[in-house]
Amino acid sequence: MQDEKIKLSPNSLAFIALTNEYCHALEEAADCDRDQFMAQMLKLLPRIYIAASDLERDVSYSEYEILPSLEEDSYNQVRDLVSQLMADEDVYLEVFVEDMKYSDMPIATSISENLSDLYQEFFNFIASVKEADTDVQLELIGQCKANFRNYWGQTLCNVMRALNTAYYNPANQEDY
Repeated sequence: MQDEKIKLSPNSLAFIALTNEYCHALEEAADCDRDQFMAQMLKLLPRIYIAASDLERDVSYSEYEILPSLEEDSYNQVRDLVSQLMADEDVYLEVFVEDMKYSDMPIATSISENLSDLYQEFFNFIASVKEADTDVQLELIGQCKANFRNYWGQTLCNVMRALNTAYYNPANQEDY
Protein backbone atom coordinates (compact mmCIF):
# COMPACT_ATOMS: atom_id res chain seq x y z
CA MET A 1 0.00 0.00 0.00
CA GLN A 2 1.38 3.39 -0.99
CA ASP A 3 1.77 6.26 1.42
CA GLU A 4 -0.85 8.88 0.78
CA LYS A 5 0.69 12.19 -0.08
CA ILE A 6 -0.57 15.04 2.08
CA LYS A 7 -2.32 17.66 -0.03
CA LEU A 8 -3.91 20.99 0.69
CA SER A 9 -7.64 21.16 0.13
CA PRO A 10 -8.96 23.38 -2.66
CA ASN A 11 -10.32 25.74 0.01
CA SER A 12 -6.92 25.98 1.73
CA LEU A 13 -5.32 26.79 -1.61
CA ALA A 14 -8.01 29.39 -2.29
CA PHE A 15 -7.46 30.92 1.14
CA ILE A 16 -3.72 31.22 0.53
CA ALA A 17 -4.35 32.76 -2.90
CA LEU A 18 -6.93 35.23 -1.54
CA THR A 19 -4.70 36.41 1.29
CA ASN A 20 -1.88 36.84 -1.19
CA GLU A 21 -4.18 38.80 -3.52
CA TYR A 22 -5.22 41.00 -0.58
CA CYS A 23 -1.58 41.80 0.24
CA HIS A 24 -0.89 42.73 -3.39
CA ALA A 25 -4.01 44.91 -3.50
CA LEU A 26 -2.85 46.92 -0.50
CA GLU A 27 0.70 47.17 -1.81
CA GLU A 28 -0.65 48.52 -5.12
CA ALA A 29 -3.34 50.78 -3.64
CA ALA A 30 -1.47 53.87 -4.86
CA ASP A 31 -2.54 52.89 -8.39
CA CYS A 32 -6.26 53.14 -7.48
CA ASP A 33 -8.60 55.96 -6.70
CA ARG A 34 -10.69 55.77 -3.52
CA ASP A 35 -13.76 54.21 -5.13
CA GLN A 36 -11.76 51.60 -7.04
CA PHE A 37 -9.93 50.67 -3.87
CA MET A 38 -13.10 50.37 -1.79
CA ALA A 39 -14.83 48.32 -4.50
CA GLN A 40 -11.84 45.98 -4.64
CA MET A 41 -11.83 45.55 -0.84
CA LEU A 42 -15.59 44.95 -0.76
CA LYS A 43 -15.18 42.14 -3.28
CA LEU A 44 -12.11 40.58 -1.68
CA LEU A 45 -12.86 40.73 2.05
CA PRO A 46 -16.06 38.64 1.97
CA ARG A 47 -14.29 35.98 -0.08
CA ILE A 48 -11.48 35.81 2.50
CA TYR A 49 -14.03 35.55 5.30
CA ILE A 50 -15.85 32.67 3.60
CA ALA A 51 -12.63 30.82 2.79
CA ALA A 52 -11.38 31.24 6.38
CA SER A 53 -14.73 30.07 7.77
CA ASP A 54 -14.53 26.96 5.63
CA LEU A 55 -10.97 26.02 6.60
CA GLU A 56 -11.40 22.54 7.94
CA ARG A 57 -8.30 22.21 10.03
CA ASP A 58 -8.11 23.41 13.60
CA VAL A 59 -4.86 24.34 15.19
CA SER A 60 -2.86 21.59 16.77
CA TYR A 61 -0.12 22.75 19.03
CA SER A 62 3.17 22.14 17.30
CA GLU A 63 6.56 23.74 17.02
CA TYR A 64 5.50 25.59 13.88
CA GLU A 65 4.15 29.11 14.05
CA ILE A 66 3.35 32.06 11.85
CA LEU A 67 6.44 34.19 12.23
CA PRO A 68 6.41 37.97 12.16
CA SER A 69 7.88 39.02 8.82
CA LEU A 70 6.37 42.42 8.09
CA GLU A 71 8.57 45.33 9.04
CA GLU A 72 7.03 48.25 10.88
CA ASP A 73 7.95 50.68 8.10
CA SER A 74 6.04 48.58 5.56
CA TYR A 75 3.01 48.39 7.86
CA ASN A 76 3.09 52.18 8.33
CA GLN A 77 3.50 52.76 4.61
CA VAL A 78 0.39 50.68 3.83
CA ARG A 79 -1.60 52.31 6.64
CA ASP A 80 -0.63 55.82 5.52
CA LEU A 81 -1.49 55.07 1.89
CA VAL A 82 -4.94 53.74 2.79
CA SER A 83 -5.48 56.67 5.15
CA GLN A 84 -4.74 59.10 2.31
CA LEU A 85 -7.10 57.24 -0.02
CA MET A 86 -9.92 57.18 2.52
CA ALA A 87 -9.33 60.81 3.58
CA ASP A 88 -12.15 62.08 5.80
CA GLU A 89 -13.94 58.71 5.66
CA ASP A 90 -11.06 56.81 7.25
CA VAL A 91 -12.21 57.15 10.88
CA TYR A 92 -15.40 55.47 12.04
CA LEU A 93 -17.09 54.64 15.33
CA GLU A 94 -16.60 51.10 16.49
CA VAL A 95 -19.20 49.32 18.56
CA PHE A 96 -17.75 45.79 18.54
CA VAL A 97 -14.84 46.52 20.86
CA GLU A 98 -14.55 45.02 24.34
CA ASP A 99 -13.68 48.44 25.82
CA MET A 100 -16.99 49.83 24.54
CA LYS A 101 -18.77 48.13 27.47
CA TYR A 102 -16.91 50.34 29.90
CA SER A 103 -16.82 53.59 27.97
CA ASP A 104 -19.11 56.59 28.13
CA MET A 105 -17.52 57.90 24.95
CA PRO A 106 -17.68 56.40 21.46
CA ILE A 107 -14.56 54.53 20.40
CA ALA A 108 -13.11 55.53 17.05
CA THR A 109 -10.95 53.39 14.84
CA SER A 110 -9.86 53.67 11.24
CA ILE A 111 -10.30 51.74 8.06
CA SER A 112 -6.61 52.21 7.34
CA GLU A 113 -5.53 50.68 10.64
CA ASN A 114 -7.94 47.76 10.36
CA LEU A 115 -6.91 46.98 6.77
CA SER A 116 -3.25 47.28 7.78
CA ASP A 117 -3.78 44.92 10.71
CA LEU A 118 -5.24 42.38 8.29
CA TYR A 119 -2.36 43.04 5.92
CA GLN A 120 0.11 42.27 8.69
CA GLU A 121 -1.69 39.03 9.57
CA PHE A 122 -1.85 37.89 5.95
CA PHE A 123 1.66 39.05 5.02
CA ASN A 124 3.12 37.07 7.93
CA PHE A 125 0.98 34.05 7.01
CA ILE A 126 2.03 34.12 3.35
CA ALA A 127 5.70 34.56 4.27
CA SER A 128 5.45 31.56 6.60
CA VAL A 129 3.65 29.19 4.21
CA LYS A 130 5.54 30.19 1.08
CA GLU A 131 8.50 27.84 1.47
CA ALA A 132 7.02 25.37 3.97
CA ASP A 133 6.31 21.71 3.35
CA THR A 134 2.66 20.74 3.04
CA ASP A 135 2.44 19.29 6.55
CA VAL A 136 3.82 22.54 7.98
CA GLN A 137 1.46 24.55 5.78
CA LEU A 138 -1.46 22.62 7.29
CA GLU A 139 -0.28 23.57 10.79
CA LEU A 140 0.09 27.23 9.77
CA ILE A 141 -3.37 27.22 8.19
CA GLY A 142 -4.71 25.86 11.47
CA GLN A 143 -3.03 28.69 13.35
CA CYS A 144 -4.44 31.23 10.93
CA LYS A 145 -7.91 29.71 11.45
CA ALA A 146 -7.47 30.08 15.24
CA ASN A 147 -6.39 33.71 14.74
CA PHE A 148 -9.45 34.21 12.54
CA ARG A 149 -11.74 32.98 15.32
CA ASN A 150 -9.95 34.93 18.06
CA TYR A 151 -9.02 38.18 16.38
CA TRP A 152 -8.99 39.06 12.75
CA GLY A 153 -12.39 37.67 11.73
CA GLN A 154 -14.09 40.38 13.77
CA THR A 155 -11.69 43.01 12.43
CA LEU A 156 -12.53 41.96 8.87
CA CYS A 157 -16.27 42.21 9.54
CA ASN A 158 -15.94 45.60 11.23
CA VAL A 159 -13.88 47.16 8.46
CA MET A 160 -16.14 45.68 5.79
CA ARG A 161 -19.10 47.40 7.46
CA ALA A 162 -17.23 50.71 7.49
CA LEU A 163 -16.16 50.32 3.85
CA ASN A 164 -19.71 49.47 2.85
CA THR A 165 -21.01 52.61 4.58
CA ALA A 166 -18.39 54.81 2.93
CA TYR A 167 -18.76 53.26 -0.52
CA TYR A 168 -22.54 53.40 -0.64
CA ASN A 169 -22.85 56.77 1.09
CA PRO A 170 -25.53 58.75 -0.83
CA ALA A 171 -23.22 61.78 -0.83
CA ASN A 172 -20.65 59.77 -2.80
CA GLN A 173 -23.00 58.01 -5.20
CA GLU A 174 -22.17 58.17 -8.84
CA ASP A 175 -22.22 55.05 -10.98
CA TYR A 176 -21.61 51.77 -9.19
